[in-house]
This record gives sequence, structure tokens and C-alpha cells, in this order.
Amino acid sequence: MSDLAERTRYVPTEAEPRVFERWLESGLFHPQPEGTAQENYSIAIPPPNVTGVLHMGHALNGAIQDTLVRYQRMCGRRAKWILGTDHAGIAVQTQVEKAVREDGTSREQLGREAFLDRTWQWRREYGSTIIEQLKRLGASCDYDQERFTLDEGYVRAVLEVFVALYEKGYIYRDNYMVNWDPGSRSAISDLEVEEREETDSLYYIEYPLESGSGSVTVATVRPETMLADTAIAVHPDDERYGRLVGESAVLPLVGRRLRIIADEYVKPEFGTGALKITPGHDPNDFEIGRKHKLEEISIIGEDGRMTAQAGETYAGMTALECREAVVQALRAEGRISRVEPYTHNVPYSHRSGQRIEPLISLQWFMRMDELARPAIEAVESGRVRLHPDRWKRVYLNWMENIRPWCISRQLWWGHQLPVWYRGDETHVGLEAPEGEGWTRDPDVLDTWFSSALWPFATLGWPEQTPELRAFYPTDVLSTARDILFLWVARMIMMGLEFAGDIPFEDVYVHSVIQAPDGRRMSKSLGTGINPLDLIGGGPRPPVFSQGGDFPAYGADAVRFGLLAMSSTQDVRFNEERVAQGQQLANKLFNASRLVLLRVDDDAYPPAQAPSPADVEDAWILSRLERAKADVSQALESFELHRAAFGVYEFVYDDLCDWYLELIKPRLYEEHNAEVAAVALYVLSETLAMAHPVIPFVTEEVWSLLPQGDGLLMARAWPRLEPSQRDEQAEADVGRAIEVVTALRAWRDRVNAVPGRTVPARLDADGYERMAQHIGRLTRVDWVQRDERPIATVAVPGGVVSVFASDAVDTEAEAKRTAARRAELQKEIARVQGKLENEKFVSRAPAAVVQGERDKLERLQAELGALE
Repeated sequence: MSDLAERTRYVPTEAEPRVFERWLESGLFHPQPEGTAQENYSIAIPPPNVTGVLHMGHALNGAIQDTLVRYQRMCGRRAKWILGTDHAGIAVQTQVEKAVREDGTSREQLGREAFLDRTWQWRREYGSTIIEQLKRLGASCDYDQERFTLDEGYVRAVLEVFVALYEKGYIYRDNYMVNWDPGSRSAISDLEVEEREETDSLYYIEYPLESGSGSVTVATVRPETMLADTAIAVHPDDERYGRLVGESAVLPLVGRRLRIIADEYVKPEFGTGALKITPGHDPNDFEIGRKHKLEEISIIGEDGRMTAQAGETYAGMTALECREAVVQALRAEGRISRVEPYTHNVPYSHRSGQRIEPLISLQWFMRMDELARPAIEAVESGRVRLHPDRWKRVYLNWMENIRPWCISRQLWWGHQLPVWYRGDETHVGLEAPEGEGWTRDPDVLDTWFSSALWPFATLGWPEQTPELRAFYPTDVLSTARDILFLWVARMIMMGLEFAGDIPFEDVYVHSVIQAPDGRRMSKSLGTGINPLDLIGGGPRPPVFSQGGDFPAYGADAVRFGLLAMSSTQDVRFNEERVAQGQQLANKLFNASRLVLLRVDDDAYPPAQAPSPADVEDAWILSRLERAKADVSQALESFELHRAAFGVYEFVYDDLCDWYLELIKPRLYEEHNAEVAAVALYVLSETLAMAHPVIPFVTEEVWSLLPQGDGLLMARAWPRLEPSQRDEQAEADVGRAIEVVTALRAWRDRVNAVPGRTVPARLDADGYERMAQHIGRLTRVDWVQRDERPIATVAVPGGVVSVFASDAVDTEAEAKRTAARRAELQKEIARVQGKLENEKFVSRAPAAVVQGERDKLERLQAELGALE
């Protein structure tokens, strides 16, 4: 133990890299593909973007997944945490395009092949950053089988799925409304669209009726799109417009004839209740247009500028320039009746930052109805369980109203569509068609298409590999709510369709940790927090009122803090929770050091709970049993915050604050085998119980235990032993803790001289086994005197009567006692009056009445002692 004697504190920055290397070398992160998925345990990591660096969402989800994986590994299951990264089509292409522009060239000038070579080079340089950062967190992923959504086997799986779905008739090509990003010149997914609240002008525009009998006023925030209007719609029950349905209006500035139609989509309360219908530039109008067979006119191009169809006056303008010109022209004709401010959400591209233009575009789509039905049944039947349960209804609502999915993207980095064209011919297949004149479609698949295959393609599908047999279906998916539909639902559909089973049994939807001021975490807003700055010490972002750097909290502290913060509700980041995790690690290390320095070098933690020699031993064994059960149940039910706090409360309160203080005299005795056995057993069980939450410090301490060879990570999870529960010991020590707490508070209150004992009499029954401990912990000398006490301290079952001594200012305490006597007399009179009130006694709940009677008894006992 000489090494331990010199190590007076735990330094995470020194211990964590060393401990992680031991884990890697053990091979435990890479389980052999044996047995069945039911016997084993697996989680597929939500693949971070290959462009990514560790952010708070990764850190939280990483802590959640690693806690679950480590727990199941200790429970004896082969636990595989499937690791890999996503090629992140648009994000990576944007980064590389920026780099080539800085070199004075462009994607188009390089050509597809050279640009992709440059992108692969970029991936080799930066693609492993986030994987290395996960190691800093302590993530026990299978680093030996890291996958990438563009590696050769994965590409084969993606293309096979595309071809199979095309042959089933689920995949087709059509002109349809998409989210168009003029910045990247591509359709993008809903997840890559961010809504920004803006205040625009709402223009009320007069559309003259064709009959000449008046006009219809419509309200719009985008007057530039009126150039593509093909109808006006009103609600069928709106009495204001019933007579106009079937008539026509004339489009100002253009002169196009517009039918006035009735549709239930229209909200009579918005604007005037009459809606301009622009099928070419609004997703809702597009659906109305298809329903009523309206013409689809596109006046905004893929570059975000007005096309020739907008008219010679406006062609080439940006949308905003066109808006100003159209408004000016309408004012000149007297067509704008009024303008008012209107606050609404406007879609922007998360990647390019430009405003999204809803455009009708020739794209590849996937019909979802047939795939959705079995995925709905899987959740309704409980085969797939969502936690918290409220997400089940959200999932089902979306699935029951699912729409076609635009799966093509106008990018080069990604899975190029296995589609070739020659004239009017189209070939879809895994290989290029024979013959000349065929041209491959340049588009790639939406990243979410390949991600939907993640749980089974990472395990070798379509080959029937040992890994697929051993670890599919996976057990749990931990994810944020924002990709519940874009990813989770699609994995369920693809898993059932191609792997023949659900991809996971449980979906844990974790909370989102916000910035300390409640805003979303964002580097650009100055509200983002780098988890690595918390682990190793780094600058606090501007959102913190306190400047300077974070302390080097260590990975355990960050893991604990994030788990303790998270629950089922979004929460604000709280640095105090991370500091609490650091205190926990330090407390556990120091407590372990205290025990290990006082036991024999050849002592070994017993495999089973030893027989308790004293009441405090029985108490800690019982409290340990309770904590093991609570933490196990919390982990099984995905209540990670409760597991974290369960570990904290046992280590901090039961083990360190009370048990070790109670046994110190016995530990320091020369012959301490009995208490050493209990202490070592409790310590080893505590390390195992805490390991999934704070793995580094527990592994480090485990290596210092006598004969503590092997890894704690490989140790069995603590077995529950209900026979160790001792309600009487818990009651006895629990009451003693209350007495110690009350006496310490009294000493502080009266400024008793530190270190000096106070004579007192314990006027309460039931403390025979704990009186000596209470006296030592509070510096009280128990005496039997009949003299009048200078003070009384209320304790369970009675009072402690304190006598005069040089440790206390007697005169000052006499004044306090007199004041306390007066308080007691007043409160006794109040409670007696209440109990003498027949209405209160007859009408109040019996428990409330009994509570008042118990209170009166306590007050009278304390007053009696004072008298």
C-alpha cells in the first residue's frame, strides 16, 4: 500500500488515459459473435457525422449508452456497442467545397471524380476526430469494428435495398414538392430545415372578380409568389364567400384567370379567409392543387432567382428583389388595401443558411404506406417500446399520416443512385447495364436512407454473418426526439422489411440539455459548451456570467453531471451537477484510501457479505442492499438520473458521512479483521455498483484493492441479497443520525468551543446500541445528573438535556433557553386549542389529527425537560 500512501488525491487527467488503455488492451469492448441476440446485448450508436466534434448532445447520449452497456456487460451478457460514423452528405460536401474555393477552384471545375478523391482525403484527415473524443468520455464502443456508411460493404447493402424497393414499386420518380436549398442547390430533408421566427409584412391584395362585380381580398407575406397563382380557395362553410365558389378572379399584374374553389384546408380566421393558391411554391398549396387538378407554375429557379415564367420584368431578380418590385407595381395599380406586421416561422437551410424555397422538382421518391403498417403494429403491440411512454402516441400519429419521402439529393458525396438512363429507358440495378449510351443519374441518396439500415448493415447484412446472428436485433436505441421520425421510424420499417425483425426492443428518448440561460446550445450564439473543456479544463463560453476556464473536472464528473441533469424533461445546463460529480469521485477515492491504508495487505474483499459484528455493520449492509436494488431498478427502467443520484447518495451519505465515521475507532485497532472484512466487501460492491456511471475512478480504485487483479469492468454486477436487509438496524442507526445531526446543529447554534466535550443526559429510550457513537461524534460526555439543564435538544423519542460546562456560554444559553421555553409554551397552547376544537377533530383527516397529537407530545416533552 506504499503507492497508495503517497497518492493523497485523485487526478483524473493522469488516471483516465492510463485506465482507458487497460480497457482497450483487454479486448472486452470487442465481444466474440457467439450465442444469440437474446443472450447477448447490443446498442448501435447513433452515428455521429464524420465532420463532427463532440458536443453536449453526443456527451449526454454517450454517457447514457455507455452506462447501459457497462451495466449489461457486468450482468454477464456479451455486450457490443456498435460504432461508426455517417458520411453526412451535405455537411461534408459543404466543408470540402469551401476548402476547394479557398484553393481558387470549384467542385464543377474539378469534376466529380477529382472532387470525390479530395473528399475522401478530407475524411481520412478529419474523420476520426469524434471517435477519439468518445474515448475521452470513456465510451466502451467496439473500436475494432468501426463502420462507415460509405465503406464497401455498407454501400452494397444500401444499393441492394434501393433496388429491392424499386422492384416492389415502392421507389419511383416524380415531379413533387421538396425543400429546396438554393445554397447547396439540392433538395434537403426536414431535419436540415430550421425554423426562424421573423416578422414580415402581411399584404392584403385585391383580386378583381372576372364578372366585374367586385373583388376578393387575399393576405400574403410572399407577394412575389402571386405571379404563380392558379386559384383562390375559401372554406366551404365560410358564408362570406359561398356565392363566389365556382366563379373566377383575375390575377393582378398578370391577367391570368383564377378559379375560386372550396377546400377545408383554408382557415377562415387567417387574413380575410380567402387564400391565394400557388401550387408551385407552397407545400400546402401543392396538395390543394393536386386535389383540384390545378396548373403548377414555377417562377423561382434552383438558384433562388426568378425564372422567365415570372415575366420579363422580374426574371433574374432574387425573391426579395422581386417582392419589392411586385409590391411597387401593385401599389401603382391600387391593389393593396392595407399592410400589417405578421410574425411567423420561416424555413432556412441548416447547412447553407439560405431561405428554403418550396419547389416542384423531378426527384426520386419512396412510398411509405406499405412499410409503415408493420412498423405501426410493432409499436402498438409493444414489441418496440418507447420511453417515456408519451412518445408512443407521437410516433403513431406521424406514422398513420406518413407521406412519400424524397430520397434523392443533388450532391456528389454519398451513395450514387443505381439508376441509368438512355433516352426514354431507365435501368435500376446493382451493376451498370450493358450497351452504349447509358448515363448514370448524378444524384445521391438522402443520408437518412443509408442511416435507416444502420442496426443491421453495420453487422454485415446482406451477408448472414456471425455478428448479425449474435447481435441483431439490438436491445436499445438511445436518441433525441428530433430524429424520432427521420431516423427511428425508418429503422423500424427497414429492419422489419429486410432483416426480418425489429431493429431494437426499447427506444429511450432522452432530454435535451439547454444552455444555462434556457437557449439552445450553439457555438455561433456563444451558448455552446464543449464537453472536452469540462473534462480537461477549457474556456467558459460567453453565456456564463462567471468568466475564466472550467476546472479539469474529469470524464466521470461530466458523465455524472449530465446523467444527473437529464430526465424526461429538457433541462438547463447546471455546472453544479458536474462539480457534484467531481466531489463524488474525490470522496470515493479518499474513502477507499482510508479503508485500504488500514487493512492488511493480504486482506481480500469477501465474495459474500460477512456477518456483521456491530449494529453499524448491519446498517451499512442493509443500506447497501437497498442502494443496489434501487440503482439496478433505475438502470433497467432507463431512469439514469435516479441511478446517478442513487450512487451519489449511498457513497456520500451512507458510506462516507456515516459508516466510515462510525467505524474509525475499530479500523484503527491493530486486530480489525471483522470490520475490515465488512468495509472491504462494502467498498468492492460500491465500486461495482458505481462503475457504469463513473467508470474511471472506480476502475482506478479497484486496481488498488488487495489482490484486486483483473478489471472491475469484467466483474459481475452486485448480486441482490435481500437477506441482508435489516430494518431494525436501519431504524436504530437512522435515529442515531438524527440525534447527531440535532446535537451538531445545537453546538453550532450556541458556538460551543470546538474540541471540548459537553456533559449531557440522553432522556430517550432505544439508543443503547448507539449511545457511545453519538457521544463520540458530537463530543458529548453522557452523565446522569438531576440538576437543571442549560438547554434541551429535541430528538426522536425524547430530548437530550445539556448541562453547564466551560464549552458553552451559560448566560447566553440561559437567554436562548428562556426564549425557547416561551416559544414552546405558545406553540403548546396553539396545538391544544386546535385539539380542543370539536369541529377540527371531527372533520380533519385522522392522520392530520394524530399528527397534531404527536406534535403536542414532543413539545410537552421538550418543555418538561427544560422545566
